[in-house]
Amino acid sequence: MNQKETSRIDWLVTLVPFILIVGLTILLFVFPESSNEVIGQVRFFFGDTVGLYYLVIGMGFLVVSMVMALSKYGDIVLGEPFEKPKYNFFEWGSMMFTCGLAADILFYSFAEWVMYATNPHIQDMGGSIIEWAGVFPLFHWSFIPWAFYLVLAVAFGFMLHVRKRPRQRYSEACKPVIGKHATGLTGRIIDLFALFALLAGTATTFSVATPLLASIVMKLFHIEISRTVVTIIILVITCIVYTYAVMHGFKGIGILAKICMFLFFGLLIVVLFTSGQGRFILENGFESFGKMVQNFIGLATYADPARTNNFPQDWTIYYWAYWMVWCIAAPFFIGNISRGRTIRQTILGGYIFGVGSTIVSFIVLGNYSLGMQATGQADFIKIYEESGDLYDLILSIIDTMPASNFILVVVVLCMIAFYATSFDSIAYTAACYSYKNLGENEMPHKAIELLWCLLLIALPIGLVFSESSMSNIQSVSIISAFPIGIIMIIMIWSFFKDAKAYRKELSGNESR
Repeated sequence: MNQKETSRIDWLVTLVPFILIVGLTILLFVFPESSNEVIGQVRFFFGDTVGLYYLVIGMGFLVVSMVMALSKYGDIVLGEPFEKPKYNFFEWGSMMFTCGLAADILFYSFAEWVMYATNPHIQDMGGSIIEWAGVFPLFHWSFIPWAFYLVLAVAFGFMLHVRKRPRQRYSEACKPVIGKHATGLTGRIIDLFALFALLAGTATTFSVATPLLASIVMKLFHIEISRTVVTIIILVITCIVYTYAVMHGFKGIGILAKICMFLFFGLLIVVLFTSGQGRFILENGFESFGKMVQNFIGLATYADPARTNNFPQDWTIYYWAYWMVWCIAAPFFIGNISRGRTIRQTILGGYIFGVGSTIVSFIVLGNYSLGMQATGQADFIKIYEESGDLYDLILSIIDTMPASNFILVVVVLCMIAFYATSFDSIAYTAACYSYKNLGENEMPHKAIELLWCLLLIALPIGLVFSESSMSNIQSVSIISAFPIGIIMIIMIWSFFKDAKAYRKELSGNESR
């Protein structure tokens, strides 16, 4: 970078997260046991003591999304008043679906019901495992999580394409409420929290899903799995993804996203029509969706105050927090690609494509293994109880599928492609945060993106080498999401305040 470019960088916002993450990574390397213990204690406070906070925010964002879509605000175009969408619906939807947690959606679709099947809360629901185990994955990955994305995507899209603000940050989106403080200490604190949450979300998704890629590579090429292999896979994926992003930018990511969606839906079609479980998949999926809709309010407000099973603390609160920390990058990316769409089109289109694709994935892949369990052709619950290894369980499920090696290859390709768009959106968003000012159509310098790419892979590698449990990996998201929830509320307040003023401006112009 030349001196002029360097002078545009906000080094405080860029370097402080870098120092914090490097420090945390070193602690995880040097003191793995004590570090995990401290993380667990902090997680207990946020997830158990104040867990209701996450549940309330989840319900609130779902309500806000409906208000945005169905009220007068839904008519606002994210751009000029009569501008047309930049991308067609499929290309837009593909990039939207793949920019966030698509790799995790594919990962958990195979076997999440097994983890619920052994929880006492299933018996509390008054039904069998077959009736309820398929309901919770649909609930935890559908309307409330996507409401986080879509509501904030609208706020970012409005800031970028309507107000054309030069500072592409969380603090700038809060400006209508916090005013001049957006460029002062308050704004800096907001942006630092946002970047730390961004890094935490990246660490969580890489730490959770990458070992499955390593397990598949081991199975296909007969390589012994180890932390070193997992680390190499993380490095290879991120290097390939970064190189692709640098060479092709948004246009290339759009092409990759479409290819990935064809692969993804192709996988689902193969499983649905060749697995021998097609009827069970459709019927139980249909029934599970109905149960989820019928019991939605109860599921969303269940807090287990007597702590009889800790189900919401272990699952619902974690998932809401997980999606909240991903709300730094994914909604920013979605808002960026939503130029020319109305707020109503963005919200409802996001629910149709994003929630629809998610639900189809869980119904097809989840009910395949659930059907095998129900008909006695396999006992996946026993496999999981004996090993406790989710990655081995998923491989066991895929082994029972027709052309299992082919399925393994497709899964690897899908996950890498999903990571591509996710990682690109993260690196792009983080790089934008590094600039004091950045025009609407201006791209960050590639050197800054590279810096963030290196930083983004440090914490997941630290978690892998510290042998963090699934619980401690979850804790990173739950802890980081707490301050982000407060900032998200300020952003929504800011959006409605600014959107109300914008509508008055439009009415004033029309009356002249």
